[in-house]
Amino acid sequence: MILFLRPFNHISLSLIFTFAHMTDNSIAQKVVEHMMQNDRFSQWLGIECLVMQAGKSVIRLKVRDEMVNGFGIAHGGIAFSLADSALAFASNAYGRLSVALECSVSYPAPVHVGDELTATAEELSMTNRIGVYHITVTNQKNEKVAFFRGTVYRTSKEYFK
Repeated sequence: MILFLRPFNHISLSLIFTFAHMTDNSIAQKVVEHMMQNDRFSQWLGIECLVMQAGKSVIRLKVRDEMVNGFGIAHGGIAFSLADSALAFASNAYGRLSVALECSVSYPAPVHVGDELTATAEELSMTNRIGVYHITVTNQKNEKVAFFRGTVYRTSKEYFK
């Protein structure tokens, strides 16, 4: 069976999909701006938002002196917190309040003062109530320094409604 699609109301089908995609990104941007304005911890981390889309985010930070542990390497909580923020941005960018249910992290390499860390969150699965994400944290040499997996609960509360 061959299906032919016709433009709806003289708007091309590609324009409809582009418009829907732009609308989703607009919501994502509004949600992230709201979150960043009210999230003092992410502000302290110095997080910079690079990519914000429903189900995906890319953020980064630079590791500072006050972020190291007693062994002179970055505290594991820094990479965890960056990944957790990437999870929050990606999962909340749909416009519904999402909260973490479970998170796990592995640290295959150390992080040092001056390193620039980038966390990339990608959605693996999404249902009406549950989302699963994988976040990879890399340094400025593109070395993988943390692998994070997070599961979120999607509440019925919508932002901006």
